[in-house]
Amino acid sequence: MSSELKDPETPQPVGLVERLVRDDLDRKRFLKMAGTAGAASFGAFVLAACGSSKTSSTASTAATTAAAGATSASATTTDIGILNYALTLEYLETEFYAKVLAAKLFTGKVGALLTDFAREEKTHVEALKGAVEKMGGTPAANPNGTFPIENATQVAELAYTVENLGAAAYLGQAPLIQSPAVLATALAIHTVEARHAASLGTLVKKSLTPDGAFAKPDSMETVLAAVKPFLG
Repeated sequence: MSSELKDPETPQPVGLVERLVRDDLDRKRFLKMAGTAGAASFGAFVLAACGSSKTSSTASTAATTAAAGATSASATTTDIGILNYALTLEYLETEFYAKVLAAKLFTGKVGALLTDFAREEKTHVEALKGAVEKMGGTPAANPNGTFPIENATQVAELAYTVENLGAAAYLGQAPLIQSPAVLATALAIHTVEARHAASLGTLVKKSLTPDGAFAKPDSMETVLAAVKPFLG
């Protein structure tokens, strides 16, 4: 995946969350379709959002169909990019935990907890790669991260930082996600990252909710700058 960022002045696509907040009709349609999320549901949602009508003229119908196709293509491109961005972060987390476990700095309950975290991050990688492929994209390559593994205290504090960063990264992309299915996947992973961070907060005696009552999202630019030192 390219780490090249879009020009901040370039209009960004309106994501699913923002559409639902703005438009009560979209909210009702989304809730009605929630039980059948997936590619077919997303296609129906896009067509409904375009406002096609049985009484439209042939010309209007053709224009609506073309707009729907363009919107769907744009949405797919956006979502694949976000999935690959998330995949890159999950690669790094997976490699981090693999190196931590290999160093054998932790035993007992803490060692078992980190082993669980490592397995869950690896599962995230597999799920995100599958999602990208299902949407017709090419999964991002593993960046081969490098991490300082010095002692148990340093590693635990780094893990706390990394997990909080991961949770903020998912939250930062949520408003840009177009597909309900992709949004559901991102939020399902986001909550696990946040729980990892909270568990590690207990371990290193730091706040379980460092941002207070509302978690703060991080932009792609902020996250990529933060993980740059770990990229091989």
